[in-house]
Amino acid sequence: MFQQRLNDLAQQSLLRQLRTIASASGPEVTLAGRPVILMASNDYLGLAAHPALKQAAIDATERFGVGAGAARLISGTLPPHTELEAALAKFKGTEAALTFGSGYLANLGVIPALIETGGLILADRLCHASLVDGCRLSSADFRVYRHNDMAHLKSLLARRTAQRRTLIVTDGVFSMDGDLAPLPQLVELAGHYGAQLYIDDAHGTGVMGAHGRGTPEHFNLESRVPFHMGTLGKALGTGGAYIVGSSATIQYLLNTARTFLFATALPPATAAATVAALRLVQQEPERRARLWENRRYLHGGLTTLGFRIADSASPILPIVIGDTEKTVAMAERLLALDVYAPAIRPPTVPKGTSRIRVTVTSAHSHTQMDRVLGAFRTAGEALRLI
Repeated sequence: MFQQRLNDLAQQSLLRQLRTIASASGPEVTLAGRPVILMASNDYLGLAAHPALKQAAIDATERFGVGAGAARLISGTLPPHTELEAALAKFKGTEAALTFGSGYLANLGVIPALIETGGLILADRLCHASLVDGCRLSSADFRVYRHNDMAHLKSLLARRTAQRRTLIVTDGVFSMDGDLAPLPQLVELAGHYGAQLYIDDAHGTGVMGAHGRGTPEHFNLESRVPFHMGTLGKALGTGGAYIVGSSATIQYLLNTARTFLFATALPPATAAATVAALRLVQQEPERRARLWENRRYLHGGLTTLGFRIADSASPILPIVIGDTEKTVAMAERLLALDVYAPAIRPPTVPKGTSRIRVTVTSAHSHTQMDRVLGAFRTAGEALRLI
């Protein structure tokens, strides 16, 4: 049965396989025994292999061991966890923070805890899978509004019963398109209709805003978004996730979010390394400046070549090809030219929108990006995409 399903996926160019990167994360990595330029990493600030993070992880491992040994409310809370949550709250300008094992776990646990039976969740159609699954796990009713369509969202809000508890759910930066949620309009609608707003800022944390505090900072709306969630495994270079908010909110989630209550705590090394990452984000704003300069350089080069890039406002540059088979062929030709930028296909993106999703980091050099542009030119011309 499963083999037939695998065969069906292969015939549709939808079969996926794992590829092992045999080196530390960076702009250039070892894949299948040879060096390739990595254009698919979310390590936006180049921190995953930073010496300060590695040393912090080593020191924490020497002192506290490799695992926390239990859930946080049992015996798993260690000094690195409390230090990390204090650092996150200070960084985000909130009263408190709570950490989770991953962004997926955070959304699966937090959303059902925030809204109960009788409530209503309204989520953007292009929300990350973890947000969608978190909404489905909630006992509240769940409806979807068209991507970034505020008129559609307004109509759904207007039709609901007055005073019905409502949670609006959105990404801050959409992971497959790289565009931003229209937070000013979302905040306005939430306020007008008495709803609350939940933002997954996985791809905004460390990247967006003058200080890297994320999409709410980018729009100068930090104090008007009650629930900020984000991940530690992208721009911060480690792993896990957080949610920040008022002390009462965090204390409530500590007692009700099942993926916090029943999950072993983050390894102490991960927590300690993330504290070091937060310090670097604040002390070295030039990393973010280089990221945006690299983004401008690569975006300009790809558009000059003739590639169609979706309406991105982030370091995520989606080259939408559409046809799945041709997208896979493009990814394979790029890899043959020592550029690793995998094909993104359904169900990760809607049918007919398969793409090469290029992500740039602050660690990429202009020489590397020129090599990438050369590979895109060669592969694109061969497949008649440009």
